[in-house]
This record gives sequence, structure tokens and C-alpha cells, in this order.
Amino acid sequence: MTSIDFAAAEQRAVDRRAARAAQLRSRHQHQSSEYALRASNRFPYPFNKWSQAGIEAWDTIKGREGTRPAFRVGQVDAELLDEELLELLRNQIGEALKYFGSHLRDDWSSEILLGLRAVLFKLSIWDHDASYGAALQNLRYTDARHEGPVAKAPTGWQKACYGLLSVGGRYGWEKWDIWLADQEGSYEGPTPRVRILSRLSSLVSTAHSVAAISSFILFLINGRYRTLLDRLLRLRLTSPSNHLSRQVSFEYLNRQLVWHAFTEFLLFLLPLVGITRWRRWLSRAWRKAKALIKPNSEGEEDNEQMGELAFLPERTCAICYQDQNPTTTSEAEILAVSGAAGGVIGSAQTDVTNPYEMIPCGCVYCFVCAISRLEAADGEGWICLRCGILVKECRPWGGDVAENLMVQKSKKNVSFTETGQDPPDAGG
Repeated sequence: MTSIDFAAAEQRAVDRRAARAAQLRSRHQHQSSEYALRASNRFPYPFNKWSQAGIEAWDTIKGREGTRPAFRVGQVDAELLDEELLELLRNQIGEALKYFGSHLRDDWSSEILLGLRAVLFKLSIWDHDASYGAALQNLRYTDARHEGPVAKAPTGWQKACYGLLSVGGRYGWEKWDIWLADQEGSYEGPTPRVRILSRLSSLVSTAHSVAAISSFILFLINGRYRTLLDRLLRLRLTSPSNHLSRQVSFEYLNRQLVWHAFTEFLLFLLPLVGITRWRRWLSRAWRKAKALIKPNSEGEEDNEQMGELAFLPERTCAICYQDQNPTTTSEAEILAVSGAAGGVIGSAQTDVTNPYEMIPCGCVYCFVCAISRLEAADGEGWICLRCGILVKECRPWGGDVAENLMVQKSKKNVSFTETGQDPPDAGG
């Protein structure tokens, strides 16, 4: 059988299955209508009309036109996966922005979420008719207005409205809540207009919450529309193939297992390799390469070798300062910070305590800092932060010891003579 014949046979099987399902649905509706008619005739007028309408509405709500329970679980899991992905990306961006200032993450949190939601919507729903979580659950959005054996992809206006409401609507409502909170918490107090707007906002939020929970209850009953927005736009999450059972994609799980195995292998291997030793070797090789690339010109004296923190005052321990300021290591940044602090570099926490000097450069550090760095170097030496010289030893600093110099005073003999008496003869 050729591929064309196989596709035609498969299509005929799908059509027969759809026709059989439509026949069973019509038979079930006919039986339900007869049951509702017999049940409503037992009530007197006008209750028989109301009961018939109520029974028909209940049959519509609890009808089996939706998905199976397994598909409902997959739709809820898809939403949870989308939220987890958004939270992971937001945390990563927050970690990256902390190097530019700790206030950026809090001040621009709404704009960060707006950008992330817009990018995820463009790369997932707009391009592939499925969000990240729905793709992992092997589901995609379809147009529920189309009735037929083959699902139809959502139209452009449906996706555009979905992105406008899910991305822009959330951002606008969040900024509106922030503005109302600022107005209510102002020093002068909220104005009557702000009170009215706040009351209306509370009513709209309550109504939306009630409608959302009602829509979710209906989703649990028939499994058609997962959220209130999906119900308004007539978008459904369905399996790409109607004649196959739902198959969850475990590709992401395989990648996660491979990544965990790789990280565990690195955690086991790096202590054996000695990554700190290789890093020190590479840093020394890089410094030597830079020295060869930039040789001193003829007739100029060799510049004195300087470390990265050579501009710190002598009372400041460079190691303590580097540990407390890991993100501002350049001279320009540190001088800018010191200018804002009144021209003082360092603090009482970075002053040298129990001073020790390095051999042979003589730069002074704290005893604990010097010993910890030399011990971590494992006998291969450590580059001084002040002068950039390789040091391997240290000793107590003798700058605060005053030596008592013994000065020998010359003794003088003084003699007096009486007036009127001749001095004794030298020969007598």
C-alpha cells in the first residue's frame, strides 16, 4: 500500500468514527429530551416550562461533549508549567540586574513581566498555537467554533485578542492597582474620586473572581474551556490528533536527567582536577601574555608593577575590601563610591587587624586574610592585590615597634682657678 492509499484509508476511518460519534450524540440528545419532557409534564403549569428549561440546561452543562478527565489534568498542568517557566525567567533576570543596582528588580518588576509574557506569547502561542506547557502536554489551541472531525487552528484575531488581554491586560490592571495604592497611602489621604475608583475596582475584581471560579467549575464538569479568557474567545486545548490517545512528551524530562547527570559528574570531577590550581595557572599565563604584548618602549623607565587595589589607603586591608565589595573592583567605581561617601575609601570593617606583611613585597594585610589566601594557594603563591607580586610567605609587621636608641653622652671635666695665685708650673 502506498502512502497516498494509506492516508486515504486513515481519513475514511476518521470520517466513519466521526459519523458514529455524531449518531451516538444525536441518539443521546433524543433520549435526554424525551426524559426531560416526561419529567416536566408531572409539574403543573407554569412550573412544567421552568423545569423543562432547567433540565435541558443541566444536561448541557454536564454533557459529555468536552474532553476526558485525563485531558483536563493535562490542561491544568500546562498552565502550571507556564507559570513556573515565567517565574524561572523572572528570577534569572533579577539575578542579572542586581549587578546594575538592587533597586532595578523592584522598580521595574511590572515591565519585566510584561516583556517576558510578550516574548513567550510570540514564540509559543502566536507562532505554534501552543504555549510551552501545552506543548509539553502534547496539546494545542483550536477554534471551538468550528465543528468537524478535524480541529481548526485559531484565527489571527483570536490570538491577537488573547495576547492583548493576557499580556497587556495583566500589566494594565497591575499598574492600576499600584496607582490606587499610592493614592490611598498618600500623605494628604485619598480624595473622594479615588475612593469611588477604588470601590469600583474592588467590585470589578470581585466579579472577575466569581466569573473565573464559575468558569473553572464548568471546566471540571465538561473539560471544554480552561480559563475565562478561553471561554470568551472560544479557544480550546485539544490533542493534535483525534484518533490517537494523548501522549505526553518526555523530551524535557530526558534533557533534565542528562543535565543532572552531567552536573553531578562535574561536582565529582572538579575537586580531583583542582580547579583553583588551574585557574591560578591560567591567570599567571594571561598576565605574562599581556606583558609580552605590551612591552615597554625604549628610553622609558619600567613602570612599577601595581595590583588591582593598589590605590587603597594603607590602613585598609585589600582582601577585606575585596570580600565586602565583590562587584566594584575597578578604581573608577571605587573612587565614585568614595566620592559619594565623603571621600573616604573603606570603613572600620575593612581596617587592618593584627597586621602581617607579605614577603618580599612588604604589603600589609590582616593575619587571618593573609593566612587564608596563602593556605588556599597550596604553596604555589598568591598575587598581591596591592603590588601584583607573587608572594608565598608572610611575617608579623614590625612597623609599630619603636626601637630605643642608646645615645652615649661625652663626659667633660671642668676645673676652676683662684684669682691672685699663679698657676703651677708645668715642670714643677
